[in-house]
Amino acid sequence: MTQPVNVSDLVSLLESTDLQVLEEVKGIIMDLLRSDRGPLLLNALVDHYLENNSILAVQILSAVQEPHDKHLLDRLNECMGKAATRLSAVTLLGHVIRREPTWIHKLFRTPVLVSLLKCLKTETEIVVLTTGVLVLIILLPMIPQAGKQHLLDFFEIFGRLAAWNLRKPGQVPEVYLIHLHASVYALFHRLYGMYPCNFVSYLRSHYSKKDNMETFEEVVKPMLEHVRIHPELVTGTKDHELDPIKWKRFETHDIVIECAKVSLDPKEASCEEGYAVMPKHFSTHTQHKHTDHSSSPFSDSQSSFGSTSSSTYTPRAPISSLPGTQPRYKTPPTFQRLPTDGIQVSPSPC
Repeated sequence: MTQPVNVSDLVSLLESTDLQVLEEVKGIIMDLLRSDRGPLLLNALVDHYLENNSILAVQILSAVQEPHDKHLLDRLNECMGKAATRLSAVTLLGHVIRREPTWIHKLFRTPVLVSLLKCLKTETEIVVLTTGVLVLIILLPMIPQAGKQHLLDFFEIFGRLAAWNLRKPGQVPEVYLIHLHASVYALFHRLYGMYPCNFVSYLRSHYSKKDNMETFEEVVKPMLEHVRIHPELVTGTKDHELDPIKWKRFETHDIVIECAKVSLDPKEASCEEGYAVMPKHFSTHTQHKHTDHSSSPFSDSQSSFGSTSSSTYTPRAPISSLPGTQPRYKTPPTFQRLPTDGIQVSPSPC
């Protein structure tokens, strides 16, 4: 009779330095996931990632099928609700969606998306915000139909974070602000490229208010100077760009390329050649340590589908010296491709 498997002992073997053992363990876990429809093993894999940053765990989790996709998203949603594991959960979500699992289209109907959006609208920890924005940028072209339900959430997040550099809640080091601003710049390109009629309408309404004029002049107006007039502003309508039937004609990479076509930024505009980009001003060799939250956890070139102009970098110039915007806070200028090496985050477990 087959001996019952100790899940904790099995998953812990993913940290083995023996390649043969790793392959055998990975195969056993994949077989168990196919035969066992319960959440126990899946949850153990998530917890193992949270504790060890295991790339193998990410690979396995990215390949899970029904019903484990629901278990995975439920577990991530649970961890995202706790401050101690929020950054880790958002990071893992980003790693998984970058690999485009077959069930990614379901995500816009799940609680984890609501939790991600809530986090971006209320969180005050800047590293979590930067990471969450990068996840959202990658995710939007994968679930464009989510705009019909969550468009105002996307715009509210942009408005909140665009003003962050000017308001500086608490004492935030400038390097963190650069990371966040670069991410918001990429979010601007994504929203303008996908929902131009609705986004321009939001910008007109939001920044016509006196309290928001400084943010517009210092942050948003320079971003507008880096895009072309979107053809949909002439031929499209707000309703049409939210129509799910429209988006059925597009694959994820088609949407990314369409966003790139309306950019005047030299590298944003050519991101169809390589989607992950970052400012030339920054070094990409900073490693994300357990106690160092100065870097964003998405830096490998496999981060497809985002002209995510933010990643693991160290500034060589103050934010006031970056070209492209008004004197105080600058829109990231030209970009270069990211290296293929990944990042390391040492999160706390659930």
